[in-house]
Amino acid sequence: MKAVVTVIGRDAVGIIAGICTCLAGRGVNVLDINQTTLQDLFVMNMLVELGENDFAALTDALNAEGERLGVNVRMQREDIFDAMHRI
Repeated sequence: MKAVVTVIGRDAVGIIAGICTCLAGRGVNVLDINQTTLQDLFVMNMLVELGENDFAALTDALNAEGERLGVNVRMQREDIFDAMHRI
């Protein structure tokens, strides 16, 4: 299953590394990534392949890592994300 991961917060060293380490440690493959900073605001969108991971457990792990990093992390299933944007 694919999912869209969105990360938003104040720019700081280590955000990409922390989120990617969390994903890699669970065998999640990053298919595409886009990030930007607007002044001191960091925004990153990722398309990931979850493999055999439990969606809820991975969401909890990403939320914990986001809290550690001081950013907001949201993960949505790709099919739900696509359906929301078709309307």
